[in-house]
Amino acid sequence: MQIVLKRGGLTALADTMGGELVSLRDAAGTEYIWEGDPAYWSGRNPILFPIVGGLKDGTVRIGGKPYQMDRHGFARRMEFSVVGQGDDYAEMELGETAETLARYPFPFSLRVRHQLTEDGFFTQFRVMNTGTAPMPFCIGGHTAFRCPLAEGEKFEDYRLVFDRAEDTHSILPGPGGCLCHDKPGPALTGTDIRLDHQIFDQVDTLIYDGLRSKTVSLRHDATGRGVRVDFSEFPMVAFWTMPGVRAPYICIEPWQGCAAVDNESGDFTDKPHCAVLGPGESKCLRYTVSLLK
Repeated sequence: MQIVLKRGGLTALADTMGGELVSLRDAAGTEYIWEGDPAYWSGRNPILFPIVGGLKDGTVRIGGKPYQMDRHGFARRMEFSVVGQGDDYAEMELGETAETLARYPFPFSLRVRHQLTEDGFFTQFRVMNTGTAPMPFCIGGHTAFRCPLAEGEKFEDYRLVFDRAEDTHSILPGPGGCLCHDKPGPALTGTDIRLDHQIFDQVDTLIYDGLRSKTVSLRHDATGRGVRVDFSEFPMVAFWTMPGVRAPYICIEPWQGCAAVDNESGDFTDKPHCAVLGPGESKCLRYTVSLLK
């Protein structure tokens, strides 16, 4: 089921399948979120829970027992229930089922709130441990923004612009999707990255941990149009577009946690930035998107 959200000149759609915000249009009708054309990628804005990325050999140990989970977890392929709704927001919830308990042996509540603002939207995740044992989890956003936004523009006309100068390297995905702990990826020096499909053809995903910046803007060189994403509540951020097909979108992904690291133990709680909730505890994380005009 899709829910229409409106505020000022903005219109959005939230979908109970996957709990996603799947459309955002401004007053002029410009669509900012990728429409999910399967010729490039059928996804649009999946929620990554209870893992981010892939597992080593598709398996993770919890309490000494092996469990299997697909890349990015199961929330993105499940139906959420609506628990709150207004003109400009929708709040949806996912809880455990027999299917999830077979892969992730914890009772939980995942509430996702998509709220329009004066110039964009925010997405808030609230994860609660409704069980009696400590519950590890990871969570992330994966919003795909159309790039280019307008006819006559190119992907390469856009930059990723950070709010502070950086001097670091990306974390490099390796064979099997595990992250290489001792092999740095492309350098990020200064405040911006010019988009180029060749970068993603070579490395698949640009992943950063512990940046000084709290926001990043996807910005057209000439017009300045695009979006700004505040990822300040998340320790990691990643950028992805499907390699090898010159896809017309870029995903900006705030992460709490990441894919398996090639030298990790395989235990869930050893995953970088894994959060652990005690019984009855909850954690909220929010990212905010503002339109640049």
